[in-house]
Order: sequence, then structure tokens, then C-alpha cells
Amino acid sequence: METVVKKRIYILGAGIMQLPAIHSAKDLGWEVVCADANTSAPGIEYTDCFEHVDISSKAAIAESVMKWKQSSGLDGVFTAGTDFSACVAFAAEKAGLPGISYETALNATDKARMRRVFTAHNVPSPQFVEIDSAERRDAGLSFADFPLVVKPVDNMGARGIRRVDSSDEYYDAFESAITNSNSGRVIVEEYLEGPEFSIDALVYKGEITICGVADRIIKYPPYFIEIGHTMPSAYNRDQIEAVTDVFLQGVKAIGIDNGAAKGDIKLTSRGAVVGEIAARLSGGYMSGWTYPLSSGVNLTAAALKIAVGDDPGLLKPVKNEVSAERAFYSIPGEVSIVEGFDSNTGSAAFLASHTGAMVNFPRNNVEKCGNYIFTHTDRNVAVSLAEDACRRVIIRLKPGIKATLSFLKKKSFDWVPDAFIFSEAENIQWISDLPELPDFGKTDTDISIGTPPRLAMEKYTDWMGRSVKDSLDVVLRETGSTLVSGDGTAGALFWKAFLRGGIQGGIWYIDTLKIFKSEHSFKECFTSWS
Repeated sequence: METVVKKRIYILGAGIMQLPAIHSAKDLGWEVVCADANTSAPGIEYTDCFEHVDISSKAAIAESVMKWKQSSGLDGVFTAGTDFSACVAFAAEKAGLPGISYETALNATDKARMRRVFTAHNVPSPQFVEIDSAERRDAGLSFADFPLVVKPVDNMGARGIRRVDSSDEYYDAFESAITNSNSGRVIVEEYLEGPEFSIDALVYKGEITICGVADRIIKYPPYFIEIGHTMPSAYNRDQIEAVTDVFLQGVKAIGIDNGAAKGDIKLTSRGAVVGEIAARLSGGYMSGWTYPLSSGVNLTAAALKIAVGDDPGLLKPVKNEVSAERAFYSIPGEVSIVEGFDSNTGSAAFLASHTGAMVNFPRNNVEKCGNYIFTHTDRNVAVSLAEDACRRVIIRLKPGIKATLSFLKKKSFDWVPDAFIFSEAENIQWISDLPELPDFGKTDTDISIGTPPRLAMEKYTDWMGRSVKDSLDVVLRETGSTLVSGDGTAGALFWKAFLRGGIQGGIWYIDTLKIFKSEHSFKECFTSWS
């Protein structure tokens, strides 16, 4: 009788994005060693052994991997959803375990190296310049016309990345990018317009298998915030072939011959162009959730097999459904309570912000408050279900907090579009004619909100797609306020807060009014609103 040898895998990260890897390894009957700097990471309870290690330190990871290899035996090193594939490759190379070379991993991690590799191999990618010190920052202004994109060479999740359209914007963006760069280096590249795609692939003995193409939904310039993705892609066969062909060129150029590859590709007026390629499976829920839900293929399990030198097995999809992932997010402030989130809704649900957390309108892909994933045979249904679930989440913010007031006054985050913009002249004039401050003689017993004369005619929707009427109904329900035909007692400032901050702005204003009941204290809180 053949003896089955249990594998032992070393996984970098024990966070949400690594849970599919941990669970898949356990399902394979393997022993799992996890490393993370966070001793409260959610994946720790599912592992066999935990190593408290900074996974960004290649030396520390290599030392830990070597210890396990020599003392107990180790079959592979792995990560997914982190930007530490170079640490994986370094440790695997030192320990003589399967994987790509450390040099290849650097090509797939350092964005400047990546761009140079693409240029050398004629892989379509943006023109760029690398800036290795703050003293050379002006070099980014002379190589191409605006708009430009400024980004750190070595970070992920869109941290420190933004588009710039002028010199003034450039200097602010450069400071943010260099601050978010571990090596203190920045690249500046030409901005290319076009839809974006996420692609996952597995590479086994040099053979590349595409494992999912998703349409990315990017919003809120000058930042590049992925508020969701849907897979499979809705684009036609020729467009997908163009995108995947460029991705394959990029994977080969970088030298990924054994493991996983993840690409961000744009389809521009001059054809498909590589944004970035990483030597790992994607984060953002794609490899671990939306692709398996859509295709029936456990992509993570297949990648784990490659990491220990085994054949990944059959990768052909066994079903063809649509997975839609969407995010919900918040204006700045401190979370008082999250209402309407249901962890049992949809195919998967994730809540990233809890009571007491400070939140911001997202400037990168780690500042979102949570996500829903829905799967359905009908694309429109899957998307609608995910978006509707996000709309039901209400993140109520602590009243009187300066960060929220600053946002509502447009003293911060001025690039964020207002939640609502009134188009009816009568409504705009009505608000202008309202007394700005509340009627403090009546707000102790009655907070009422006056109604603009043509409110029903306003069709603008907020960031999450909620209508003015639906949003106002939520504010009334949550605060116990009433809607009246006259001026009401809340004052014009309510409408300014509501139009700027939507449901959150309206609730925050009423909650703050209840705390600062006197005219003096309220004015003190709202100094120089205008």
C-alpha cells in the first residue's frame, strides 16, 4: 500500500486574503505554517504553527523558512494577496525549494525594474522615468505631457498612486509617493486612458494557463480606486485576446516560469498595455473568491501544488457563472456604528471597519470599509445584488468630530464629488433663502427638515447609487427627524451637509445638533462653515 506523505507549506500572511490558501492547504491534508507580524491575524487559528515574523523582511523570512526546512522538513513557500513575492522567492531559493528566482521576483515587484524589462522585450507599457531621490523630483516633469501618473516603485493596493494634471499637483503627489515607497524611489509615467482588466494565471514548467479575466471598476480620480470587479469580462473575444496576449508577453519577459502571475492590463487607443504584473495570485478577492465562485476551480489549491513542485491538476472551468464584487466606503470620521451589514448575505461578505475605527473616503484600495460578492447566472442580477447590498450598509459616524466637519466644509478631500448636486433652480434658491443656522428655540423638542419645492424632480444619485429620496428617508428613520413643508428647524446647514455627505452627512449633522443644543456651542463647533 502506497504511503501518502503529508506536505508542509509555509505561508506568508495570515490575514483575510490568505484564508483561502490556509483553508485550501488544510483541505489537501497538508500542515500549514503561517508567518505574520500581526499576532491577532484571523488566519492564525486555522494554522498548525504560527511564526511571529515581519513578512516584509526577506532575511527574517528566509531564516524562519531555513529553520523549518532543517528541523522538521518543508515542501514549499507561498503567498497570495500580499506584495511579498520577492520574500517568498528569496527564502525558497535559499532553502532549495520550488519557485521562481529571486531576480525574477524583483522584476515583478519593483515597478522601475518591471518597466525596464518590458522596454527591453518590447512589451507595450507606459513611458516612464525613475526618480531615486527627492532632489531629482523635477525630472518627472520633463519627459512627457500631462496627465501623468506618480507612484512608489514598491507598494501595493494603489497606496501613494495618483494622477496629476499640473505642476502643483505633481509636487504633492511626488511627496505622497516617495513617503509610501520603502526604498525612497518613485516612477512617473504617462497616463493612458482605457478600461482596466485583472488577470490571474498559473505557470507550471513554463506553460501559462489564464485563470480568469475580470473587468475592474476604477473611480475617483485623481486616485485609482477599484470599487469592484466583475468576472468573467463582458468585453468581446478580440478585446480579451488582445489583453491576454499582452499579459502573456509580460509574464514571459519578467521570467515567471513556475508559480502564479497577476496582471493589471489596460485597453487603450493604441492597444492593450501592461500596467503591472506580479508574481503571485491577485488580492482584492479575485483569486480566492470571485474566480472559484465563477468557474468552480480552486485556483489557490492549484497554486499551492505548484509551490511544492506538484502538477496543479485540471484547471478547466466546470461552471460558467458571473461573480460581482463591490465595495462600500465612508466619508471621513470615526465609526460610531455599522448598520445594515449582513455577513450571511451573498456568496461572501467582508467588513473591514468597526466601531471606533477612523475612516476616510478611499484614496487607495485598503481604505474601503467592506465588500460583498454575489454570484448568479445572469450578469445584471449578480451586479445588482452586490450593489444593492452595499447600499444597505449605513456607517454612522461619531458626531462633532473635526474630520467629518472638515470634509463637509470641503476643507479636506475636495477632489471627492458631492454626494448630490441639485439641478432644479427653485430648489437651489429655496436652500439659499433658508436661515443657515437651526432654530435653537425649537430643536430641543423638534428637529424638522424643510422640503425644497421640487425635491421629487432631483434625479442625481450618490456614490453608491442611492437617490435623494431614499437617502433622505434613511436620515429621517435613523435620526427620528421629520420632513415638513415649511422651513423646518434644522436650517440650511443640514442641506449643505446632506448634499455634500449624503446619508452620512445628514445623520452626522442631526446627531451633532442634538449634542450641541445651544446656539453658542453649535456655532463654536461649526465655526466658519461658510
